[in-house]
Amino acid sequence: MSGTQKIAVLMGGRSLEREVSLVSGKRVAEALSERGYRVLALDVTPDLVETLRAERPDACYIALHGKYGEDGTIQELLEFLGIPYTGPGVTASALAWDKSVAKRLFAAAGIPTPPWITLTADAFKEMGAATALDLVPEAVGEFPLVVKPSKQGSALGLARVASAEELPEALLSALSFGEAAVVERWVEGTELAVSVLDIDGAPVVLPPVEIVAKSGLFDFSAMYTAGETDYYVPARLAEETTAEVLRLAREVHALLGCRDVSRADMVVDAEGGVWVLECNTSPGMTETSLLPMAAAAHDMTFQDVVEQVVRAALGRRER
Repeated sequence: MSGTQKIAVLMGGRSLEREVSLVSGKRVAEALSERGYRVLALDVTPDLVETLRAERPDACYIALHGKYGEDGTIQELLEFLGIPYTGPGVTASALAWDKSVAKRLFAAAGIPTPPWITLTADAFKEMGAATALDLVPEAVGEFPLVVKPSKQGSALGLARVASAEELPEALLSALSFGEAAVVERWVEGTELAVSVLDIDGAPVVLPPVEIVAKSGLFDFSAMYTAGETDYYVPARLAEETTAEVLRLAREVHALLGCRDVSRADMVVDAEGGVWVLECNTSPGMTETSLLPMAAAAHDMTFQDVVEQVVRAALGRRER
């Protein structure tokens, strides 16, 4: 049946992750073509709506990363146009995109997440928040801390802060990416990416990927520069820790209302405690991306993953 179905692969756009998205989109388009689908590869431009209305695809595969692709914007537009799409809906996308909101939901649900505060640009400009930075260690924990934009992907604007003197500059950098920054306790330990894939309607947690950044910080450079990071799949964890990691990934997926696919980023500390940092609803699909690595360890090819996600979107059209 795939040969009769037209899938529009949405990629690129104007976010800071445009180049990564173009690579993800190209790979997805090739995989779908190999599986017999009619593929329409679309860079997201102001002509998008006109093109979609003229082409009338059966579904859209969202290979967009970052703003507009993961924050609910494209999802809301596609719902208005009546076109099924891959990945979470509007609400889940918006909740996961805002790290501060997601962490509040984690905390309320009893999902362990490192202590944090959120500071907005307006709080600095209009309310004098800079005069209270001395209170940050009391609220979050002693240095080192991590500072990151509340709404951004691919670890853009991420900084490890070792002292009070470094904090203002890190906040300024994070706020250059958006209107709010998260200041979070740094948890030293094993970094993990844990993907969930809905297979035939049921969430399946894929083998955890262990991330070892040679710089000690898994930021944008470590993520996308060859040779800067080592990966272990499945992660080198104790059996009981692995079980807890899988449980938490499934819980995060359900709590935020994700569907089709999600990836939870976690850290396991020296005592074996698991901490959930955030959830990604449009994981990268490049040759070095974490979701395809995890799927390969689950005996799924890249084409298997892409077709599974597309079939889920097509199934929503048929309801």
